Amino acid sequence: MTTLTDPGGHGPAATSTDPTDPATARARASGTSTAPIAPPASDALLSATVRYSARRCTALVLVALAGAGANLVLPVALGRALDLLLTADPAATRWVLWCATLMLLLAVLDAVETVVGGTTNARATAWLRRRLTGHVLAVGPRAVARSGPGDLVARLVGNAAQAGTAPATVAALLAALAGPVGAVVALALIDPWPAGVFLVGAPVLALLLRGLARDSSACVTRYQELQGRIAGGLAEAVAGARTIAAAGTAGRTVARVLRPLPELSREGHRMWRVQGRAAAQAAAVAPLLQIGVLATAGALLARRQVSVGELLAASRYAVLAAGVGVLVGQLSGLVRARAAARRLSEVLAEPPLAYGEHRLPPSGRGRLELRGVTVRRGARPVLDGVDLVVPAGTTLAVVGRSGAGKSLLAAVAGRLVDPDEGEVRLDGVPLRALDRRELREAITHAFERPALLGDSIEDTIALGVSRPAPGRVRRAAEAARADVFIDRLPHGYATRCAEAPLSGGEAQRLGLARAFTRAPRLLVLDDALSSLDTVTERHITAALLHGTPARTRLLITHRPTTAASADTVVWLDGGRVRATGTHRELWRLPGYRELFGAGGDGSVGAGGASGGVRNVGRSGPAGPAGRAGRAGRAGRVGRAGKRSASDGVCGPPFPARGET
Repeated sequence: MTTLTDPGGHGPAATSTDPTDPATARARASGTSTAPIAPPASDALLSATVRYSARRCTALVLVALAGAGANLVLPVALGRALDLLLTADPAATRWVLWCATLMLLLAVLDAVETVVGGTTNARATAWLRRRLTGHVLAVGPRAVARSGPGDLVARLVGNAAQAGTAPATVAALLAALAGPVGAVVALALIDPWPAGVFLVGAPVLALLLRGLARDSSACVTRYQELQGRIAGGLAEAVAGARTIAAAGTAGRTVARVLRPLPELSREGHRMWRVQGRAAAQAAAVAPLLQIGVLATAGALLARRQVSVGELLAASRYAVLAAGVGVLVGQLSGLVRARAAARRLSEVLAEPPLAYGEHRLPPSGRGRLELRGVTVRRGARPVLDGVDLVVPAGTTLAVVGRSGAGKSLLAAVAGRLVDPDEGEVRLDGVPLRALDRRELREAITHAFERPALLGDSIEDTIALGVSRPAPGRVRRAAEAARADVFIDRLPHGYATRCAEAPLSGGEAQRLGLARAFTRAPRLLVLDDALSSLDTVTERHITAALLHGTPARTRLLITHRPTTAASADTVVWLDGGRVRATGTHRELWRLPGYRELFGAGGDGSVGAGGASGGVRNVGRSGPAGPAGRAGRAGRAGRVGRAGKRSASDGVCGPPFPARGET
């Protein structure tokens, strides 16, 4: 006789402090978070980017320094040529040629610097995107839940491109600093007085640059966050384009997506005002310094302490020394790169799933155990102390209302998500301890909305299988009833996915075929039959139970026919296991029948039930009848008991002490 279990109450939910929680992520994305990623994380990422581009950065610095050196030599050459021309010295021609050569060299160096800088930016951006994409895939679904797909794409595309400019910007900034420093040294070589006059006002320029970096950092960060919010809203709108068209809400959707635009505009104007103010202040201070240097050099010329050519060189060096316009541009670029790196660091701060080195026992047949599994979203437990055992070789169907935690249970069972508390085991080995390849070969998923990845239909079905034989792909398609529509496509299995308009049911069948190409110990179907018609569902269910190599099957379903085909059904309610048993036995419960829209008389779905029905709490059966009935059973259900695998019933979470 099968026992129905109805867990009892539970204690208060613990409050989550996990920074990766979606609620926390949304608070951070909306600007309300008080604990942003620390700046050193972004600096470390920028340093790693610069190290990756070390060779190109070195070449860029050398080219930029060569250009700065040529710029510093040119005033001396021009001054010397002028002095020789004024005295009609025949050597003037040679110096004029030297000046022309220096100008040509400057043009060539500028072109080389542009090419090397552009390729450095491109390679650094590609490295950042590759690193972040790999990290996001290693993290899994949590990476998307943190900030949403749109904002995540904005970070991987826009912010990665901005952070990728850091190596070239650092190299250019070093060269830009070399120009003013070299110009001051050159002024001192001409005469110490012009250099001293310039150094008196140099601290003012330094304060201007420091204020620019401080004031622009906040508005640049906020600007990039708002860009991410707009990208997130746009991604949602694109994904729901059919719903928006059917509801006729395109105008309201556009307004919702662009709602942050006025604030984005304000931050953009603020950013330009900060940079414009710094440039204007620099433009006011720099001419005063130049005039002071020129006046000092003029006084020295009147005393015949410098020549006319040296006066020309001093005026040019004064311009180079006060050239903070270039520094303002480079510093602003570095501020933008640092702010972008901070947003990328938030993505990298999400820890990836850690894998062990254990392997499954060769004799295992797919026994799945969930021991006290709890998963929280914020302070709310979505799964709360779930204890389940799926005997090897059996089929378990999980049913429940929307939001009961069914899909999350499927994700936990296949380790797409780790529980906050508890443990999941496959053939006695904790999933956390398994080698990554071993885990993914042992567990296969099929989803309600499968992603059709691959160039062709055949590639999509064979995804994740190393060099499958064509016959294997076709047998899997036949088992999923996908061959019916694949044969009608223009190029059959070679048809490109983008050129194959598929219905929801056809896409689901491709996802099922992809799962059927593998021979896992555990096959997890997360509502993967929901878009199929009744006849197709019946054929696929028969193939699933009898024609696929999967040993154990976990089915998330809303259909009574699918539940009826399973060995055991688990009824989830509010993240807890409310009852377990066969579909026929559970059908006696009015609440269970209501899940499938059946009337209270039980007229739809299962037919008559046999055997007694009892409710069992977490610590044992409820009421005297339950205790009396339990004493006479050979098998036991509860925290300390277990059912035999042969009856196909979900037993206890784990054996009692002393049992194996």
